[in-house]
Parts: sequence; structure tokens; C-alpha cells
Amino acid sequence: MDRFAHTPVLLERCVELVGVGVAAAREAGTTPYVVDGTLGMGGHAEGILEAHPDARVIGLDRDPDALARAGERLARFGDRLIAVHAVDDELEAVLDDLGVDAISSLLLDLGVSSLQLDEDERGFSYSRPAPLDMRMDQTRGLTAADVLNTYDEDELVRVIRDYGEERQARRIARAVVADRAERPWETSQQLAGLLERVVGDGPAKRKRSHPAKRTFQALRIEVNRELDSLSTALPAALRRLHLGGTAVIESYQSLEDVIVKRIFADGTTDQAPPELPVVPPELQAWLRPLTRGAEKASAQEIESNPRSASVRLRAVQKIGEAR
Repeated sequence: MDRFAHTPVLLERCVELVGVGVAAAREAGTTPYVVDGTLGMGGHAEGILEAHPDARVIGLDRDPDALARAGERLARFGDRLIAVHAVDDELEAVLDDLGVDAISSLLLDLGVSSLQLDEDERGFSYSRPAPLDMRMDQTRGLTAADVLNTYDEDELVRVIRDYGEERQARRIARAVVADRAERPWETSQQLAGLLERVVGDGPAKRKRSHPAKRTFQALRIEVNRELDSLSTALPAALRRLHLGGTAVIESYQSLEDVIVKRIFADGTTDQAPPELPVVPPELQAWLRPLTRGAEKASAQEIESNPRSASVRLRAVQKIGEAR
């Protein structure tokens, strides 16, 4: 298998939107720094580096294997790629360490990567037997098995309900606790089997969605603190954009998209009371939408790359100082 086999989602559109921020830096006579906060296998970064020869990409990823592959793939760009082992919510510390005050663009391609989905030993897929790991960074943190074996019933309900949007969270949590008294949780096959048994005859089955889908998503989000990370990283990145800079975010599930939509809406809306005849500068919108709502992949792209089916792309440009 091609070590770099990966099709970036909405690549051309992402490169175009990132380019708006790069052009603003170029006009100001400064070096365009683009942060790819989810470097993955480097597909989006490659497109950006090829399209914008004066740009430098700071690529963050929590997965050491992804960093190694991206570094190999992008080696021809030399020091125009700065690859850093970090979570996206560590962005400001990374920029400070690099001596970079302002960035031209941020790109986040959220969720689990193709690399992680395709490697059985990572445990992200419910369709293949694997250890219940689900860590994007396998060097630290709790595994999914740790969560299932140590959280009490109420904690499991919270995770499965809030992060998986699973209506049968209580039944699942109760079964998880009961089953672990007989045998510790170790494999994705074990968990998928329990979910088939507990919720397999419910609404999920009638909709032809695997009953394990929501719970696996919930565990992955909990293990990797994905929503907490996004809620911290995105406002921080918006603060570090220079005027004219852009933020481009690809979300694949509603919980992520709601956070992005809320943060963008706050910055693109005047905050003055409606009775004020003139909006003072400090209450004026400081972001401008670059997309109308959330953009989706075309039918043609979905056919050639099924993982693009659920993408929601939103982008903004910074037009004033952050509130």
C-alpha cells in the first residue's frame, strides 16, 4: 500500500481560502505563516506549499507516526515545513517557542485521520478486531479500555450521551459495568458485540447505522479531549491571526461543527444593543464570513472519497482586533 495514500477533503477549496490570508501577508510585506493544526499525513499542507511558494507551514499533530509520514512526504519543501509534536490547543505556546507573533491562516481538518482509521492496532474502527486504544497520541493518556474499565456508570452515561448523542447511553453504560465484572474490556470486537446485543434492535439498526458508531465516537472524543481542545485552540488561533488572515475549519460531526459555528458567529456579529444608532469599534464584528453557512463536498468528491460525505467547511477572515 502507498505509504502516502490519502485524499485530502475539499483540498482545492481549502487551499483557496488559506490563500486569502497568505495574500494579505504578502501585501503587508511579511512572511506568510500557515498553521495546519491537524497535519495528519500532510495532504492539505502539500497543497498549500505547492500553491503558495512564499508560505511556510507550521504543522501540528499529536500522532508521532503521522508526523513522521508527513515529514517524509513533504521533505522536498525543506524548512518551509515546521512539524511539531503538539495538540492544536498548544498552538500559542508553539508559536511563542518559534518566535512567530502572527499567522496568516489556520487550517483544522478535525476528527480521526485516515491513517488512524486504517491501522487496526489503533482501535478506532468497530468493524475490525483491535485493542481498545483510540489515542491519537499513543505515547500518553488514557485508552478507551481504561475509560470502560474505570469510569463509573454515571461517568460513562455522560460520555456516551454527550459525545455520542446516544439515546440509550444508560443501558449501554449499565451493560459495560456489568460485563467488566466478568472480564476486563480489551478489544473493539468485545465492545461492538455488546452494542449489537444492547442496542442492535433499536432505531440505529432500522436506519442501517451500526449500533457501535455513536459509542465509538464518544469514546474517541473523550480519550483525545477533542471538543475541549477545539474550544481552546480556535479562539487562540483567531487571536494570533494578522489582519486579513483566515481560519478554515473542516468538521465531520455535529458536536464539532456547533463549536465552530458558535465561535465564528460571535466574531462575525456586532455586539452592540440594537437601540444604539452607531456601533462603537470595540463592539463591531471583527471577523467576516468567507463561506455562506457550511460548505459540503460535491457528489463527485463523495463518490471518489466517501470520507468527505459528512464534511462541513466554514471559514472566516479577520477584519479587526479580537474582542
